[in-house]
Amino acid sequence: MILTNRFNLSMGSLLVLGSTQAQKDINIPFHTNIVIISCEDISPDLGCYGNTVIKTPNLDALANDAVLFENAYSTAGVSAPSRCGLITGMYANSIGGGNMRTGAKDVKGISPYQAVPPAEVKCYSELMRAAGYFATNNDKTDYQFNAPLSAWDDCSKTALWENRPEKSPFFSIFNIMTSHESQISYRKNSPISYFDKDVIVPPYYPEDSIIRRDIVRNYSNITVMDREAGEIIQKLKAQGLYDDAIIIFYSDHGGPLPRQKREIIASGTHVPLLIKLPKNQYAGSHNTELVSLLDIPATVLSLAGVKVPNYMQGQVLIGKQKDKVRKYVHASRDRMDTEVDMVRMTFDNKFMYIRNYYPEKPYYQDIQFRVNSLPSMARLLELKAQNKLDSVQMIWFSTTKPKEQLYVMDKDPHNLYDVAQNPLYKKELIRLRNENDRWVKAIHDQGLKKDGTIKTEKELINELWPNGVQPQVETPIFIQKNGILKFKTPTKGTSIVYQLNGKGNNSQHWILYNDNGIKVKAGDTIAIIASRLGYKNATLNQKF
Repeated sequence: MILTNRFNLSMGSLLVLGSTQAQKDINIPFHTNIVIISCEDISPDLGCYGNTVIKTPNLDALANDAVLFENAYSTAGVSAPSRCGLITGMYANSIGGGNMRTGAKDVKGISPYQAVPPAEVKCYSELMRAAGYFATNNDKTDYQFNAPLSAWDDCSKTALWENRPEKSPFFSIFNIMTSHESQISYRKNSPISYFDKDVIVPPYYPEDSIIRRDIVRNYSNITVMDREAGEIIQKLKAQGLYDDAIIIFYSDHGGPLPRQKREIIASGTHVPLLIKLPKNQYAGSHNTELVSLLDIPATVLSLAGVKVPNYMQGQVLIGKQKDKVRKYVHASRDRMDTEVDMVRMTFDNKFMYIRNYYPEKPYYQDIQFRVNSLPSMARLLELKAQNKLDSVQMIWFSTTKPKEQLYVMDKDPHNLYDVAQNPLYKKELIRLRNENDRWVKAIHDQGLKKDGTIKTEKELINELWPNGVQPQVETPIFIQKNGILKFKTPTKGTSIVYQLNGKGNNSQHWILYNDNGIKVKAGDTIAIIASRLGYKNATLNQKF
């Protein structure tokens, strides 16, 4: 891992962790407090990433104390599949969570269902709880399965680290909604921070006042999001917790505007990622490695001193369990709301490869939520109907697409000029095609059957929920001996939470069960909830 000071890139200022051992020797005290600040729908449009228009003073200040990852990419261009990976450390398309959203009730012919990961898979926050952390989420989940009570000590709009038991370390996630696609419309009457003339219009848009105004609103929303992130950071400072804490900031995927969100080209997957270490180790440095948001769970566990489980498909970015540098990142796109498609992406930081499994379908999908949320989307459709888009702007509206696409990132950062058919790039095309094929096989991509043909969503649902019926956790069997209550769980992968005499730490809290058992005495009442991801819960109430 190479970390360079981004404010002075002369050779004399290079800060290098030149060996694997040096990367692992970063000092992380046991049970260090960890805070994640997650925002929605932004590309690396922050001052610390070089945007000279958008004002983000709080995140820029955090970047001064942090490691900034230049080449971080999400595993999907939309929230639910991305968050499925962010909570499990597994690609959403490997565990049945690739379609947007599995719980949707308005998709013709598809009944609501949940992703069902392998039995050993847990929300990584549960592993943090098991390691002694007080884990809170404020408050979005959107995991493609119901968030089990085992995942969090508190998952609510009022979840705060201050509610932790005395001396417990905390792991807290805050999800900021302000920069979400929907806020372009919902915040249309809120103050704006920029002039229309100052924004940067990418070449896939025409010059148009309505489109400029959506970009201004996006910029302004990012500035408000920065202020909200700053409030969390300031609270840590006011409580004397900032210096010793780990703080991680990222967006769940790329920007909110047309041809950004939902796409798995750079505009939909390139995201900001900052990691501030205790005592601001390696402050103000750049990491130029290729990283995936899928690496967040493994990295957090490593920083917390927790062994990373073998099932995780993400890698450790920093700390004692640091993995080798990635050669590739991958992303997927399946059904988006009512629109069926299947696309896979492989990227090596130089070339971006796209595989289209439905080449007969257009790039553009007529998603009503987007049309209703973004005046710029309605305007693009209007200009298209009037034949006022140029050839570059019309690419997205092509009625079909090729089976494969290839883009040269340093020459074409907006992914506009497909070179898949250019013989000069045949070697790279074959290499990335082979890697994409390897990846979908290695992760058992749930969009494909064993013979490599497309698996329909109905076929997927029947595998996850046979005959459309959600699998059920079997009721655990309890054994009481010498005042200690223990449970046997017939269903593999079962997690148990419990309340003793109607409460955990309080009446709303559920304690995570471990193999040490529970001390009980005559007259005690215990309530348990047994869960597995994607399964229906089992409950048990017992008085002794």
